[in-house]
Amino acid sequence: MIDIRAYLSRIGVRVEGPPSVESLHLLHRAHLEHVPYECLEIWLGRPTTVDPAESVARILRGRGGYCYHLNGAFGLLLEALGYRVVRHVGGAQRTADSPAGADGGHLVLTVSGLPSQDNPGGVWMVDQGLGDGFHDPLPLVEGVYRQGPFTYGLRPSQVEPGGWRFDHDPRGSFFGFDFRPEPAQMTAFAAMHEFLSTSPESGFTRVATVQRRDAKGVDIVRGLVLTRVGDREHTLILETERDYFETLADIFALTLDNVTSAERAKLWRRLWTAHEQWSGSH
Repeated sequence: MIDIRAYLSRIGVRVEGPPSVESLHLLHRAHLEHVPYECLEIWLGRPTTVDPAESVARILRGRGGYCYHLNGAFGLLLEALGYRVVRHVGGAQRTADSPAGADGGHLVLTVSGLPSQDNPGGVWMVDQGLGDGFHDPLPLVEGVYRQGPFTYGLRPSQVEPGGWRFDHDPRGSFFGFDFRPEPAQMTAFAAMHEFLSTSPESGFTRVATVQRRDAKGVDIVRGLVLTRVGDREHTLILETERDYFETLADIFALTLDNVTSAERAKLWRRLWTAHEQWSGSH
């Protein structure tokens, strides 16, 4: 069980009554806007697991995570509120030239039993773990969907029989993802999580990333580069330790209260070294 009241307070909402389409949208938007997508635990040398209860506890301490953490925790919250949640094995396609398919690199959630006028089947795709993904739940119905400044597509997967394909906006950080139709357990993601959090080939170990989606766009920090995509476009280099940590607090609500001054200094040195290496190669 989770502390529903504490979790709802963390994301700044109150919901009453049985599960509904309206409440699902409210919860989805609030979670995205209050709980950032981030991989800083890797850069701080703090191993994590795919256990949703562990992820919930970390979120309640003011932190975020990536897909296994954010969707794992959000799935628990929805279930505690009475929603019918299914977890699916997915996989992100980074570029048009990279292979598509559900390799376990992404945890996908669907919620069923909530029909609406534009979604009579009542199945919705929800996702907190994309960083720069969709702001509102998407009906699991083939089509093109406009949300704010971004356009997305949903269609049957061509590589996962019976599964689905999400096509990202061209300005997104990845090309799209596919997911399998059958339910999955969290153990299905353990091996890929180990790779993503430890391998030198993982994007998470190479670049410290923080992202937060709102209704009009997405704020992104990759290394020491702050970018806004959506309603306005800008890029800024965070040149000092103070700039970096103030940006995390002001834009992403990441105060890192449980990170010591020594850990902050070590993190900053790692970030600056990586930034200099990146700058030298561009």
